[in-house]
Amino acid sequence: MNEEKRKVRFAVVGLGHIAQVAVLPAFKHANETCELTAFITSDTEKLCELSKRYKVDHTFTYEQYDEALASDTFDAVYIALPNDMHKDFAIRAANARKHILCEKPMAMNEEECLAMIEAAEFNKVKLMVAYRLHFEPTNMKVVEMLEHGMIGQPRIFNSSFTMQVREGNIRTQSERGGGPLNDIGIYCINAARYVFQEEPLEVTAIMAQCSDPRFAEIEEAVGAIMKFADEKLATFVCSFGSSDVSRYEVIGTTGHISVEPAYDYVEELGFHLVCGQHQEKYKAAKHDQFAPELIHFAECILNGKEPRPSGYEGLADISVIEAIKRSARSGKTEKVNSKKVAGGTSKPNIDLVNVKPAVQKPQLVNVESGSK
Repeated sequence: MNEEKRKVRFAVVGLGHIAQVAVLPAFKHANETCELTAFITSDTEKLCELSKRYKVDHTFTYEQYDEALASDTFDAVYIALPNDMHKDFAIRAANARKHILCEKPMAMNEEECLAMIEAAEFNKVKLMVAYRLHFEPTNMKVVEMLEHGMIGQPRIFNSSFTMQVREGNIRTQSERGGGPLNDIGIYCINAARYVFQEEPLEVTAIMAQCSDPRFAEIEEAVGAIMKFADEKLATFVCSFGSSDVSRYEVIGTTGHISVEPAYDYVEELGFHLVCGQHQEKYKAAKHDQFAPELIHFAECILNGKEPRPSGYEGLADISVIEAIKRSARSGKTEKVNSKKVAGGTSKPNIDLVNVKPAVQKPQLVNVESGSK
């Protein structure tokens, strides 16, 4: 670690779309505590072009990952790899005493999540899952308004998150952890959990398939109902075969809040609250949603604190996803395995918000968006 400047040095592992369009530019707004010092990918063109653009001196291929971990060129990794690679690369980083910031979904299943958590705890390194909306003002203002009883007692959560996936994109590959549930449904699940500030007890789910060749390996859409304590209900639909929608609504005993767009990182997010005669609208200007999570993670490392979106937060969503998959297979309501999660999560609130200027979309190298 760069003790003189008190900065955490990062290696970005995987230089796909999310890394190039959002993570790498975010280091400009996180430079007080974060320093981008290494790239790891097997695409030599990406290594060449992006290392020049971001003035990164240390580059490694995936095959050189252990060599990279053994070097003194970075203190933490930002894992922006396909879902099926998260566990292996995270555990190897933990065993090399490197801190881990991992994109969501955290891993392929509960067992992989627990293995990552165990490796981080055993090696005394920080493990955080990249839930950018935990630091975003629109969503956290909604949480604050609910805490203050602005719509009475929240009773119903309903969300739609849909897009048209690009044919051949990695999101359409089952063995890589593709599908709308893992990729975008997780946002709906996580939002329901921070809206109600608790864990769901059980789920009922259904999956939809169509003849489109994009969905030969994955479902086209997933719908689910999650039951929380005191009979609160959360429903959502996610789809890779529908037009772009990103929204949720929270209905309480005296009013409701509609959030749209709700989950995007390039659009202006906003909400509309209605409670009796009182109405309130809020729109957040475009801003960098990735720098705040980098800053939070670096501060946790530097100050010896646990990250708020910890590995247990990532595990909690995967536990719900696994219950949804069980329900879709069985046709029955399934319990959520919450025992492994209990006590490990810390729900986000307005205290985490950190607003940084928007980034300009950079020129991309050998990558394209996963959506049409």
